[in-house]
Amino acid sequence: MAKDGTARGGARPGSGPKRKALTEKISAGKTAMVCDLPEPSDLEGSEMPPVKEFLKTKQKNGKDLCAEEVYTETWKWLKERGCERWVSVQLMEQYAMSVARWVQCEEAISEYGMLAKHPTTKNAIASPYVSMSQQYMKQVNQIWYQIFQIVKENCSVEWQGNTPQDDVMEHLLRTRNGG
Repeated sequence: MAKDGTARGGARPGSGPKRKALTEKISAGKTAMVCDLPEPSDLEGSEMPPVKEFLKTKQKNGKDLCAEEVYTETWKWLKERGCERWVSVQLMEQYAMSVARWVQCEEAISEYGMLAKHPTTKNAIASPYVSMSQQYMKQVNQIWYQIFQIVKENCSVEWQGNTPQDDVMEHLLRTRNGG
């Protein structure tokens, strides 16, 4: 405690050992607390939360938004690991929408190119879709890290294979082929 009455010093936020994944704790033989949610008594369950309409809307250019597909694949991936209860629907919706917008920006870059014309000087400038694409990709990664952290801390079985994040480029390629 300082003379002026403020508490200063001490451990810094984020210092110390990093958190280990639940599977690492279990395989190392350490005690690991697995949080089990209580079973609801009289609620009806559904296989997957319904996909909201804004994830399915047609775009101005007439193409379908791929957010519904990303949402469904992400939910299935979480379900396979038993973590679908831990990730909020809003977080999955944000992830799906961000991936869909990134795909839209990449399609616009492919269609219009990397350069644009300045509105007043008519000189060549970088296309605004390039920076928008980078911002959406950053947003996609940040949201995915949040989802993955939840899975890492709550998944009690080791798993291998692709994640929905690994398939982001595949979404882009599929939309270009029309499939």
